[in-house]
Amino acid sequence: MTTKKTPLRMCIACRQLFEKRSMLRIVRSDDNIFLDLTSKASGRGAYICNNPECIKKLKKQRILNKVFSCQVDSEIYEKIEETYFGSK
Repeated sequence: MTTKKTPLRMCIACRQLFEKRSMLRIVRSDDNIFLDLTSKASGRGAYICNNPECIKKLKKQRILNKVFSCQVDSEIYEKIEETYFGSK
């Protein structure tokens, strides 16, 4: 009997592989960028791990702008921080 492979994704901040379901997915669909909490939305996806240093690096270096090749509102970065760290 074969075992199922666990899907792995790379964090866009630290470039390490983690299990897909332990990461947050950010999606660009047309010109709309949003958090995909279900991991099933269609569009170009990027994954970020739950390491606080990665979240800080993501916001400081504006990595989503590079990944999606467009201007990402600071509102999206704030939503990511709220998702991991709770309301400020």
